[in-house]
Amino acid sequence: MNMIKLDNIKKTYFRGNEELPILKSVSLSVDEGEFVAIVGPSGSGKSTLMNTIGLLDVPTSGSYTLDGVVTEKLKDDDLAVLRNRKIGFIFQQFNLLPRLSAIENVELPMIYQGIPRKERRERAQQTLENLGMGQRSHHKPSELSGGQQQRVAIARALAVGPSLLLADEPTGALDSRTGQEVLELMLHLNEAGNTIVLITHDLHIAENAKRVVTIRDGLIVSDSMNKLAVDPQEAVVAHV
Repeated sequence: MNMIKLDNIKKTYFRGNEELPILKSVSLSVDEGEFVAIVGPSGSGKSTLMNTIGLLDVPTSGSYTLDGVVTEKLKDDDLAVLRNRKIGFIFQQFNLLPRLSAIENVELPMIYQGIPRKERRERAQQTLENLGMGQRSHHKPSELSGGQQQRVAIARALAVGPSLLLADEPTGALDSRTGQEVLELMLHLNEAGNTIVLITHDLHIAENAKRVVTIRDGLIVSDSMNKLAVDPQEAVVAHV
């Protein structure tokens, strides 16, 4: 089953009377349970594509279906509800609220879902424990290392039970060893059945995914399976 289906997606911005085409007839399908890396240099359109997949921006034309839901005719409020229910975001800079503890940060998206306090606290604690952060659940971000903050961010993404994990340069703010640990975690999450789309400019990071899609000048120029990324232990490269 397709988790993501983009059909002839175009995105054009306007500067005065000048048209600035960013995405040019992009079509892409990602099946449930896949781990796909979308790679491209700065200015390639990968950030715009990520925002489209994440329902943070709407295309100028084309069709986008997320987990069976056709999105192009939805209103902004409906898109926000769908985004909160279907997508877990993992960002380069973690985006944790500094005044909240780890467990409170993980609870945030569940508040927006209307989940009762007791249930969301239990789910947040269990998710943190599953990621090896149970003993740090009441620490604030300033009291955590970069790798620990990213684990909290991943727990926040997972706690709502999303259909899709969308990771934007998830190791970009980490040192090599910690970045490798985060990639290993993501590989194991994929082995457990999570659908993951990773956005990166780094080919070495992309090599960890089971499928690599390259975008350049607003067009997908290659889409291939990565035969090396079969075993999670073999897939993580040394030069993260």
